[in-house]
Amino acid sequence: MFDKRSDYALNKLDKEAIVYPSVTGVHIRLTREDFASEEEFLYWKKLSDGDYKDIESTGRGYYDSCISLNEARKSTDLSTEDAFFVPLMAAEQRERRIALLQKIKDALTETQYRRLWMYCVEEMNETEIAQAEHVGQPRVCRSLCRAKIILKKIFSEGSKTGDKNG
Repeated sequence: MFDKRSDYALNKLDKEAIVYPSVTGVHIRLTREDFASEEEFLYWKKLSDGDYKDIESTGRGYYDSCISLNEARKSTDLSTEDAFFVPLMAAEQRERRIALLQKIKDALTETQYRRLWMYCVEEMNETEIAQAEHVGQPRVCRSLCRAKIILKKIFSEGSKTGDKNG
């Protein structure tokens, strides 16, 4: 694609000057009057056109066969890799969650697990859990504290042994 604002285009289209960017990004024009002779200007003009063309064409074979970032951002289609791996990764995550829940269930009593579920997943507070189970709030508090201690112990052991699933 031809970019009319590129250094190459600006220099090539302006036949009366050598155009190049300064460090501030502003383009500077060297005209015939800035050179000692017409031959000197034409020599440097031809040289600058050639240099800019070489710079512009470097890597074009690669970039001409690619889409721009703007086009890629607009694309809503999954890449081939994503279409293949996303379902596999989702299944793997689901298996990990199931295994983690089973590990938690195995470590806790049924009551601890049920109360921890209500506390963490259903976002009930201790008083609400106590009312739902017809017990006192201190009993729920002790049960949750014991469950948290057990889980903390299990997960700290898993991280010490390098068990990624623990």
